[in-house]
Amino acid sequence: MSKNYVWRALEAVTSKVYRCGHCGEKVASERGYSAMAIEDGIQIGSASQYYCHTCGLLTFFDADGKQIPGAKFGEDVRHISDSHVNSLYDEARLCCAANAFTGAVLCCRKLLMNIAVSKGATEGLRFIEYVEYLEAKNYTPPGSEDWVNHIRKKGNEATHEIQIMNKDDAEELIEFLEILLKFIYEFPERTKKRTQDKTTSPIMMPSKP
Repeated sequence: MSKNYVWRALEAVTSKVYRCGHCGEKVASERGYSAMAIEDGIQIGSASQYYCHTCGLLTFFDADGKQIPGAKFGEDVRHISDSHVNSLYDEARLCCAANAFTGAVLCCRKLLMNIAVSKGATEGLRFIEYVEYLEAKNYTPPGSEDWVNHIRKKGNEATHEIQIMNKDDAEELIEFLEILLKFIYEFPERTKKRTQDKTTSPIMMPSKP
């Protein structure tokens, strides 16, 4: 069975709140295109395309409500100093947006290894040795051992077993790694900047009566 869409001209459409898959901004758009979804000559639903008022690009929602391109899962993390770490985190989020959940889990496993190397671990170690390095150097928050082992377990399943990862598998790993990245990269830089701002602020002398 083939599915076709019969589109109407650009018009005001029912307002829809969504996160743009192009620029990542949360928008509420009322401008776009709407269509009837036709399958074997029978209308089975409707579809739409919305203009993002931030970047001006279109996002498509099919008859089942699937968004294309999907929005990256998770939040941006600032001050990641290692380009490989930053790229892998972004890739894992994009995999989720594309419903490539096994790929996202594999990225999360590789991301944990790259975090360890960026903080001084030797390349070529076994995965468990990278985990132990992060823990020994206090780069993992207290009480996070179970989560790190969970990433290891899921990564091993995706790598070595005939196992397909699902949406929950991928999203929970990205959520934890987002926290870990903020703990290792973002929060220390924010604290450093706040301290620098305080030390460089001019001292205000009391005015004479």
